[in-house]
Amino acid sequence: MQPTTHNIIQDGGTPIRLWTKGVPVDTKAHDQLIKASQMPFIYKWLAVMPDVHVGIGATIGTVLPTKEAIIPAAVGVDIGCGMMAVQTTLTADDLPDNLRGLRTELEKAIPHGRSKTRGRGSRRDVGAWTNPDNTVKEGWGTLVDDFNYLTQKHPKLKNTNNLNHLGTLGTGNHFVEVCLDETNQVWIMLHSGSRGVGNAIGRYFIELAREDMRKWFINLPDKDLAYFAEGTEHFDDYWFAVGWAQRFAFKNREIMMEKAIKALRQIVPKPFDATVKAVNCHHNYVAKEEHYGEEIFVTRKGAVRARVGEYGIIPGSMGAKSFIVRGKGNEESFCSCSHGAGRVMSRTQAKQEFTVADQIAQTEGVECRKDSDVIDEIPAAYKNIDDVMKAQSDLVEVVHTLRQVVCVKG
Repeated sequence: MQPTTHNIIQDGGTPIRLWTKGVPVDTKAHDQLIKASQMPFIYKWLAVMPDVHVGIGATIGTVLPTKEAIIPAAVGVDIGCGMMAVQTTLTADDLPDNLRGLRTELEKAIPHGRSKTRGRGSRRDVGAWTNPDNTVKEGWGTLVDDFNYLTQKHPKLKNTNNLNHLGTLGTGNHFVEVCLDETNQVWIMLHSGSRGVGNAIGRYFIELAREDMRKWFINLPDKDLAYFAEGTEHFDDYWFAVGWAQRFAFKNREIMMEKAIKALRQIVPKPFDATVKAVNCHHNYVAKEEHYGEEIFVTRKGAVRARVGEYGIIPGSMGAKSFIVRGKGNEESFCSCSHGAGRVMSRTQAKQEFTVADQIAQTEGVECRKDSDVIDEIPAAYKNIDDVMKAQSDLVEVVHTLRQVVCVKG
């Protein structure tokens, strides 16, 4: 197979290896990659996925391998954000002709979104439990002891949306979808992370890292590249906190999937199995891994681990197909692949350029919201998913191709 990568070599920085042939990389993302490559603890090179676009601290769609340091802003504030997908034994013929009822049932089962507060322009969080059920409480029971340990040391993290956000979706590009694969088999797929508590942990430690840089007079190419050095107190606390947030995100998706399956059973009377080829993977996280014979930290900011035979999920936009993939274990990418299509325009730009009519046209055939509040998620705001997949053909192989028929967004 012909390699799909090429390198940018920056004097004074580590190499940048990109899987971006045939997909756009804007100037701001390029500049941000150059700055990240100048950090002295990057191991070997940055690996850049085809969905790369500008983020905070580091580009989204980037793998940052580091030795003896972690950049909290590279992990981000949606710690543990990721995907889960379950293949059911249902087929398209088992679904009702009108899918509005299924979408409504999913929206009732899983708290999501924000709503305008009456009489004011502000919004309030409606994507939270007011009375968590036993499933949520049991899930929280696996997390609460470590949360208490964390908040004893960092009390600012205590009064956050934690228990009441477990098993909830959120806003933006987070979603729950019912999809059909290439044989018309029914899948449920969802995208979410560590919600309010993960956001609080991310922001809190990003600011601590900035304070450390100021304290030690460390100059950075970008203030959002502030880092914790291994062996320091803040490093150890962050490692504990980020690991906890990643477990929260994993459990969050498990609970939502359980509720989504129950919602599907409410609409489809036919008995079905929903445990086939379940996949639950992070794409915003940091892990300790071995590469090229050395133990390092691997931060995947909008990237999925793709070791040999490992399953992952690469979603398109809300009007495009998605993919269940199997990793090829390409070491040059630190065994990684893209986490989606990647944006080509900001949310603000999308709302300026497109109308509700455009949204309706581009989501034809999908039972979903088609109003002004979701125009920022319009398919045209994202890269072409086929081009993204072609650019990373040496990273993953496609196992299933999915098209959504129902999409719930916050």
